Amino acid sequence: MDLRINGQQLTVPETILTIKDLIHHFKLENRTIMVERNQVILRREDHVKTTVLDGDTIELVQFVGGG
Repeated sequence: MDLRINGQQLTVPETILTIKDLIHHFKLENRTIMVERNQVILRREDHVKTTVLDGDTIELVQFVGGG
């Protein structure tokens, strides 16, 4: 499946069906991230039920603390 993730065209396995699967694929489960799918910001509780479709545009933004 072809997706545009953070501005890059990537091919991911067809076994990725949801945003939660995509987060797991990139090993981001234990990080605080914001997900946008096709210009719609998703709530964390929607990650498990939001499907990923060929051609989607996904933004994965990690929050980083510092000082």
